[in-house]
Amino acid sequence: MDNSEPKKTCCENIRNFFTSAKFLIYMGHALSTWGDRMWNFAVAVFLVELYGNSLLLTAVYGLVVAGSVLLLGAIIGDWVDKNPRLKVAQTSLLVQNCCVIVCGVLLMLVFHFKGQLVELYNGWILTTCYILVITIANIANLASTATAITIQRDWVVVVAGQDSSKLADMNATVRIIDQLTNILAPMLVGQIMSFGSHFIGCGFISGWNLCSMCVEYMLLWKVYQKTPALAVKGGQKEPQQELKQLSPTKELENGQSPEESSQPLMNETSGATSPDSSKQQGCCFPVAEPFRTFKAGWVAYYNQNIFFAGMSLAFLYMTVLGFDCITTGYAYTQGLNGSVLSLLMGASAIAGICGTVAFTWVRKKCGLIRTGFISGVAQFACLILCVVSVFAPGSPLDLSVSPFQDLYSHLTGETPLPEVDHSFTSVNVTTVAPAEELPPLQSYMSVSLLFAGVIAARVGLWSFDLTVTQLIQENVIESERGVINGVQNSMNYLLDLLHFIMVILAPNPEAFGLLVIISVSFVAMGHTMYFWFAFKSLGSRLFLCCQPEQKVETVDSPSLPTTV
Repeated sequence: MDNSEPKKTCCENIRNFFTSAKFLIYMGHALSTWGDRMWNFAVAVFLVELYGNSLLLTAVYGLVVAGSVLLLGAIIGDWVDKNPRLKVAQTSLLVQNCCVIVCGVLLMLVFHFKGQLVELYNGWILTTCYILVITIANIANLASTATAITIQRDWVVVVAGQDSSKLADMNATVRIIDQLTNILAPMLVGQIMSFGSHFIGCGFISGWNLCSMCVEYMLLWKVYQKTPALAVKGGQKEPQQELKQLSPTKELENGQSPEESSQPLMNETSGATSPDSSKQQGCCFPVAEPFRTFKAGWVAYYNQNIFFAGMSLAFLYMTVLGFDCITTGYAYTQGLNGSVLSLLMGASAIAGICGTVAFTWVRKKCGLIRTGFISGVAQFACLILCVVSVFAPGSPLDLSVSPFQDLYSHLTGETPLPEVDHSFTSVNVTTVAPAEELPPLQSYMSVSLLFAGVIAARVGLWSFDLTVTQLIQENVIESERGVINGVQNSMNYLLDLLHFIMVILAPNPEAFGLLVIISVSFVAMGHTMYFWFAFKSLGSRLFLCCQPEQKVETVDSPSLPTTV
């Protein structure tokens, strides 16, 4: 037996790695996220271009996407839980890519025949095309959500087995892939649209998704074959039991398992399908099924032992301190050009990658729960720079300007009166006009501190995100991973939606400082909730980083052991 070990050459080890289930998941995820990032970037540009350089269609699309995930997150997760893993992965993959392909073809037709479509039926045909594009793109996003839940939150856990360190490494690698594709994919499709046209860009994205869909489908099948544990789901005793979808009456005949009886979601679902109640059910019962699933999913999420950890992550979405359209728009008002912003985005991606690497190292030294606590402290400390930037020289903060001024004028259609113009002139004298006369260090000090804090905080942010992700993976029972992660996505979108509403109510650059302070306050509240969860789990041992976390017994979770 000792002679068999040295026989493995370097080439064989490399071949084994490239054919392993872990690497195949990485490949499939890279292809999937590359297509997603290209489409998410391009669809916003396409909608702006189609509607005469207006952000209306883009705003409507963002609202529809956020609202759909918020309402349907639990239902999507429940569908993931109730169906075989391979069926869920393949179905969501096909739906997502086919919707993107159809959207791309439809946009190509609109770009090519836009002049004729405007004249048909007073433009109603063109409006119908806009509605179709937004609807189909929203379906693609919902399918992408299902894919992310089943692959990143379920398949990765099964492939890692009971090895918490392997799970942490896989989560970190998946997040690094996300960071890289988030930068490189928009750059590629942006260059194609710049040197070609929007028509060519649509065709390229459609062709990419067609080819990627075939390769991803094959990779999923290979991973499924190499990991027999994927054929078994929680509560099923036979390996192939997953392939035979049990009816509700059959589950009642076999009786409930202890896991089912201890979970609110299982009680709700099984109770809703009892024979006695089915006699009194009318034709409206199937219609109400999604509402019952929605309620049961949120109740199950609330009763999870990692509830406060999940809520803490959701609260981090209520912020303007990220590289989205809001922050970049504010940067433009402060004199930063596209070249500088692209460099800042690159630095943000590098900081995010450092955060994922730091997560694996700190987790090995201090344990998973302490890693989240340390990451939260690091993120909040860096965001103090953003608060300082609000009061630094060059900041446009002016509390004499009403944050609702622009909103009121847009809603009423009234133009500012001359008296208001004088007040704005006084504001311009104190903020915009002197900016050209001030030295560069002083005029850019505020925005420099802002982005320094945002970029530095990415290290703690991504490390914290990975911590909460792994806590959910390890502490949620297998039969509820889908619905709990679906509700978690809904919570994230809810807080993200609230931050957009906050910006709509106060869109002036003069009010951006208030938004920064509110954002940091929500981050502080989120990390306070995580501290409460961590202290309940570890007690005073939370502050003893040298001691390993043996088991989070105070969490009292029926899931995987969290030995670190």
